[in-house]
Amino acid sequence: MKTKRAIPITLIVAIMIFLSGCHVGRYIIWNKADINDHLRFPAYTIPASPDAFYFHENTGMRPPVIPDTIKHTQKYESFDDLLVKNHTTSFMVIRNDSILYERYFNGAGPDTTVTSFSIAKAFVSAITGIAVGEGYFNVQQPVTDFLSDFRHPGFDKVTIQNLLNMRSGIRFSETYYNPFGHAAKFYYGLNLRKYAYGLKVTKTPGTVYHYNSANPLILAMIIEKVTGLKFTDYFAEKLWQKIGTEHDAAWSYDSEKHGMVKAFCCINATTRDFAKFGRLYLNGGKWEGEQVIPASWVDYSMQIHNDSRDSEDYPYTYYWRVLENGRVFAKGILGQYIFLDPEKNIIILRFGSKRGDIHWSKLIEAVADQY
Repeated sequence: MKTKRAIPITLIVAIMIFLSGCHVGRYIIWNKADINDHLRFPAYTIPASPDAFYFHENTGMRPPVIPDTIKHTQKYESFDDLLVKNHTTSFMVIRNDSILYERYFNGAGPDTTVTSFSIAKAFVSAITGIAVGEGYFNVQQPVTDFLSDFRHPGFDKVTIQNLLNMRSGIRFSETYYNPFGHAAKFYYGLNLRKYAYGLKVTKTPGTVYHYNSANPLILAMIIEKVTGLKFTDYFAEKLWQKIGTEHDAAWSYDSEKHGMVKAFCCINATTRDFAKFGRLYLNGGKWEGEQVIPASWVDYSMQIHNDSRDSEDYPYTYYWRVLENGRVFAKGILGQYIFLDPEKNIIILRFGSKRGDIHWSKLIEAVADQY
C-alpha cells in the first residue's frame, strides 16, 4: 500500500514567497480589500499639523433616529445597534464645529487609524487644485505635456480635467473581484508607474464617464513631475499640516523599490482628522483665514457640470458626488464616507469593515435631515 507524501514545508514556503511577489498571489493570500490593509502595505508618514485644531466636545449628544426609509427597521434596537450590525468602525456628526454624535466600535476610538479607500481620490483632487493655483499647470493641458512615457496613442488628448471627471477614455477594469483585472493589479501590484504606462485609451476623452483608479494615479504622477517632490511631501506641506490635524497620517505605496503612492486609495488617518478635510471644503478651501485650496476650485468641485454619474446614479465632479440640493460626499469601498451639507454646515463620517445591508448614501442624507 502506497502512502501519501506530505508536501515539504520548504516547498510551501517557496510557493508562498513566489505568490506574495505578484499581485495575483497577494490577492489570493490577502483576499480582497480589508480595513487592515494599511498595516500590510508600506506607507509614507504624513506629519500632523504643528497647530492642532479640536472640535467642540458636546456632552449632550443626541443619537440619530433610524430613518423610516431603512428596510427591516425592526431588526435594530437603536441607531447604535444599526451601526454595530452593519460593521461600522466609526460614525460622527459635526455641525458648526461641534460634535453632535460620535461612536466607535470593534475596539476603535478617536485615536484609531482608519483607512479611506477611494475617499483618497478627493484628497488628490484637492492637491491638484492647489497645484493649479500655484501655476504648475491648467486643467486643459494633456497628460503628455508632463509624462512622455505612454506607449499607446491617445494620451495626448487626455486632459487633467478628463482625469478629474473620470472621462479620460482610458480602458480600465475597476472590479476588485477579478484578481487579473486592473483594479486588483493596481491595488496589490508592486510597480504602479509601469502599470500606468501600459494602459490604453479606447474612447474619445471627455465624452464618456467611466470610473477608474488610473486617473488619480496619473494625476499624482504629474504632480510629482511638476513639483519635483514626492506626492506625499507636497501633500503634507500644502494641505495636511495646514488643517489642524492632530495625528500623523500615512499613505500607502506600491513597494520599497518603486515607491509610488497609491493615489487612488489608501490615505490612512483618524476619523476626526478626516473630518477636518471636510471642514476645509465647507469653508470654501479656507482654514483659519488661510486659503489652502483655491476657492474657485472648491466651488467648481461642489457643482454639477456634466452627465457623469456614479454607480448609484449620483452626479460626479472632481472625485466628489454632488447632489442637486448642494450636498456632496466622498466615498470608498466598504462604506467609507465624508459627507458635507454646506447649508447646515454639517459633516458626517462613516468608516467600517463592510457595507452591511445599508444604503449608506441615503441613510447619511436622512441623518443630516435630523439636525
